[in-house]
Amino acid sequence: MLERAIAQVVTITLAAALQVGAQEDPSTVVPRLAKPGEVRALWVVRTTLTSPEKIRAMVLAAKENGFNTIIVQVRGRGDAYYRSRREPRAIELKGQPLEFDPLAVALSEAKLRGLKVHAWVNTSLLANLDALPTDPKHVYNQHPEWLAVPKPVAAELYKMSPRDQGYRERIVEWSKANRAELEGVYTGPANPKVREHIYKIWMDILKNYDVDGIHFDYVRLASPDFDYSRTSLEKFRKWLEPKLSGEERRQLKALKQNRLAAPDIYAARFADFQREQITMLVERIYRGVKQRKPHVTVSAAVFANDENAFTRRFQDWRRWLSMGILDVACPMAYSTDTAVFKKQIEIATASAHSSGRHIWAGIGAYRIPAESTVEKINIARGLGADGIVLFSYDFTARPSELNPEGAYLERVSRAAFTSLNVNTKP
Repeated sequence: MLERAIAQVVTITLAAALQVGAQEDPSTVVPRLAKPGEVRALWVVRTTLTSPEKIRAMVLAAKENGFNTIIVQVRGRGDAYYRSRREPRAIELKGQPLEFDPLAVALSEAKLRGLKVHAWVNTSLLANLDALPTDPKHVYNQHPEWLAVPKPVAAELYKMSPRDQGYRERIVEWSKANRAELEGVYTGPANPKVREHIYKIWMDILKNYDVDGIHFDYVRLASPDFDYSRTSLEKFRKWLEPKLSGEERRQLKALKQNRLAAPDIYAARFADFQREQITMLVERIYRGVKQRKPHVTVSAAVFANDENAFTRRFQDWRRWLSMGILDVACPMAYSTDTAVFKKQIEIATASAHSSGRHIWAGIGAYRIPAESTVEKINIARGLGADGIVLFSYDFTARPSELNPEGAYLERVSRAAFTSLNVNTKP
């Protein structure tokens, strides 16, 4: 979420800036009453986890401004901001002593001040296109066969071994040419070894840290062009054949040499297959968490437009709620249009509550002035949302065109939290 967020902040228009001056002071807005147990959370991107001092400042800012939960990004791009046996330590921690454990520090500082901590795990996004991993132990280098493959290069790559020189480079080359929709290189959820790896990451965090929750992000495919890797195509055929008539199976067998034939002929079923692979991952992790620590909350950042999530990202989050394999969905309702935000949170809240689950409304603070964030908090409360999450702390902590004094959280707090007596100083 961070890279795209930064790009959008940089391109905020002059009209938006003028709107800030025209808006009323958020401290004059009458807040809606918070429901008992309301979650007031901040997404905290990994760039804040690079020193004890930055972590402490973040926790203090959250506490002083009435937030009660921090969602800290401990797996960014197949790396670790915690002690991991499975993935390399994040390169951004290079200047810190080896004993520095960002997640442990966040937990210590937050627990001291009564804040809950959720570990945020980027699931499928593995590497940035312009900063590819160099560590030989990184999944990108160790397991190229785990990478998700886009359809336009699938036939070419199917003829190659993932270990061949040029295999990864071809995926990166295509992805760079289509970076408007992609944020990097992804792993493919149809690969059982990928799902097992992600599962073990979650279980390691759960075992070694006293977190209040674990949070999925990028638990989806990058676009409808994915995943056409060898494993995905072969698994799809095996998944598909029992569902076909005898004649259809014979036709499919005749096309055995064309590995892309089945996804083309049975496009709707291929989409179902992709969704099922992601749902299998979510379900296994959820069951694993609840078996070990039933009190730990499992949440996910999801596309707020549920149709887009379902058809283009294969992220069937409404089904996850109805199946009871997700405690909380956090729709990333980042539209600057308040009416769009309201509609998305209304649909999500109704869907979650009908299944006895919860919604924390994700608000794109990086795109809007503080008064608009306050307005959206009030709307979410009015719709019965169980909490709100701002993206992101990192934006609110630094001066910008929308946040000229760097006092974004204070402005939101005065209007939405302090007057409700929810702001308790440490």
